[in-house]
Amino acid sequence: MNHSFLDDLTAEVSDRTARGIAAGVGRLITDGTLPVGDRLPTVREFATALGVSPTTVSEAWKSLASVGAIDARGRQGTFVRRPTGPSTPRRYRRITEGPGRFALDLSSGTPDPALLPDLGPVLARVSRQSFTSSYLDDPVLPQLEDRLRSDWPFTPDALTVVDGAMDALDRVAGIVVRLGDRVVVEHPAFPPLLDLLDLLGADVIGVPVDDQGMRADDLAAALSKGVTAVFLQPRAQNPSGITLTAARGRQLAAALALSHAVVVEDDHSGDIASGKLVSMGRFLPSRTVHIRSYSKSHGPDLRLAAVGGAGDVVSAVANRRLLGPGWSSRILQAVLLEMLDHEPTVAAVQHARRQYASRRRIVTEVLSDEGVSFTGTDGINLWMQVADERSALITLAAQGIGAAPGEPFMVQPDAPSLRVTIGLVDHDIEATARRLADAAGTRPSRAGQR
Repeated sequence: MNHSFLDDLTAEVSDRTARGIAAGVGRLITDGTLPVGDRLPTVREFATALGVSPTTVSEAWKSLASVGAIDARGRQGTFVRRPTGPSTPRRYRRITEGPGRFALDLSSGTPDPALLPDLGPVLARVSRQSFTSSYLDDPVLPQLEDRLRSDWPFTPDALTVVDGAMDALDRVAGIVVRLGDRVVVEHPAFPPLLDLLDLLGADVIGVPVDDQGMRADDLAAALSKGVTAVFLQPRAQNPSGITLTAARGRQLAAALALSHAVVVEDDHSGDIASGKLVSMGRFLPSRTVHIRSYSKSHGPDLRLAAVGGAGDVVSAVANRRLLGPGWSSRILQAVLLEMLDHEPTVAAVQHARRQYASRRRIVTEVLSDEGVSFTGTDGINLWMQVADERSALITLAAQGIGAAPGEPFMVQPDAPSLRVTIGLVDHDIEATARRLADAAGTRPSRAGQR
């Protein structure tokens, strides 16, 4: 191995953990310093140069191999290849592959079907319209784009429509994140987003949230390391249920203004969130991409989300999409357009928002009385601390209640927790809340009671 090359490679790796080594080498692959076909040092050579154990480098090599960035060819050596990403969304599988059906499944993170608007009248109205869609038509109905822009949280450079929030995150991340890039997410975070960033080979930094949102001092510390993108949910954050406050939003914007990071906002709860939307686009419009989903408020099968903001990113998403699906169904776009101003639909969404807030209030009052720690004030999900994750899940399952394990949501080690979709508790709410408290196993003992 050329010693000059090895010295240059070593100089680029400042974090000598397995994760840091993988991220550093990944960045060199991305920027072309290590082109496809280059032979890498052996595990032992690189470990000696870095002053770490061969096991640490071996773990880094495994991480790079899992995203297809390197190719081990036995005695021939290990070579750089074009990254392909891992094949399995392991975190997402952890929250969807439960032990079976439950009488009350609070693990899904989905809205209550009974609180969704009635699509029937809207579909009837849209069915009478004439659609002469062409492959050459604009991907977004002009009337829908005008309607979306009218209540966007800031003036977007460009706006398009895609097939739901995760489709939006996938497409935006594919534009702004490259192998080895450092990106910030909230801790805890949404598992499919973490799986997606793993697939892209990103170096993920978790910034904790408190009752006002992402912590500004921790964000500033992360940004000082050179961050490409910051992903956040400005209200009803999944799983914590926290909504970003205006004061914290200003602090985050001040920290972000000193960086070049693109901000990707996922407003996944939309109009069923009770909290006021605080968007970074108000402060940094040219670097913010805002995603507005209508799945939880208007119906998951609409499969629609709007993406608007930074023109270079949004236009790149729309242009790249022309080489794939081209556009989201204009018929469904027409349905959404009708729903946004259809008085019965507007009333149904307002009713759903009040119902979710009421259900949350009842559950959290019981948990507070029982001494169980939880976070958040908004949305359909609640992040509940437990003494032992596995024990709590088993205890709830024995009573016919499903909940999502907390570990897949965690970017870094933290207290055992569960995500509970309390928006689905539509009856016997206090009794269900007491069962959640019992399963938590974190209440102080009360001698003499029972």
